[in-house]
Amino acid sequence: MTHNPPSTFNNLFIIAVFELRKFFFNTRGIIALIAFALVWGILLLYPIQGASAMLMQPNIKDLVDGLFGENTLNVLFEWPVAEMAVFWCFALYLFPMFSILIAADQFSSDKTRGTLRFYTIRTSRDSLLFGRFLGQILIQGLLILLTIIATIALALSRDSQLFLQAISSGALVGLNLVIIILPFTAVMTLLSLYARTARQAMVLATILWTLVSLAILLLSHQSSLLAELQWLLPGAQLSNMINTNGLNSLAFAYIPLLQTTAALLLGRVYMQRSSV
Repeated sequence: MTHNPPSTFNNLFIIAVFELRKFFFNTRGIIALIAFALVWGILLLYPIQGASAMLMQPNIKDLVDGLFGENTLNVLFEWPVAEMAVFWCFALYLFPMFSILIAADQFSSDKTRGTLRFYTIRTSRDSLLFGRFLGQILIQGLLILLTIIATIALALSRDSQLFLQAISSGALVGLNLVIIILPFTAVMTLLSLYARTARQAMVLATILWTLVSLAILLLSHQSSLLAELQWLLPGAQLSNMINTNGLNSLAFAYIPLLQTTAALLLGRVYMQRSSV
């Protein structure tokens, strides 16, 4: 009786689940989880709760319009749940930062220890690449879910009648955040293949974002057409997403999806051609 080896698709999910388990049962992962919980706990109890209370004041909209300009943040006042609106502003920028930190060590440590070659003998490089990427998305998706649940609980502690609005708003926010972190995670997948340590991968990410941002800024002064190069950089659409609500925020989803596809294709080419 012959036994067929697991397919590439099955290996991909096995690796993804293993990454998820490794994060939550590994010392480094537990420390990161505790730090994440502390940061978001403080944000929820103080800035988000305080700012959401201010958001419901009738005179605050005029103050915000005076500070940032009319219609710059006006949609935030249309959110059915004030806590979710403030959470949205924080999460848009914090989760990409967490993504860079969490996803920095996808391959670098294994390259240094020599275990990456061992893995590639037992599974395809595609399974390893996309499996680890999917595992990182599952980890971050779970963290996003936990923070959204905590935000919903915060809103319900103020008004229990907001249950349905909080659930629907939370679902859309969660979907948007998962889409937003995709290209950041994909870029870290690529950089971790090149770097020898997680710290080096994060340094490379910092240099990449800084240099590319400066280059695009300089080129945009030369030509308005060259200014469109900003959409190559993950997170370029975030400033436009703050003043959105509901399904309208998904209008920008194609940008991170295209960026993710490009980064993963580059990672696949590098993975296939490199000697691990």
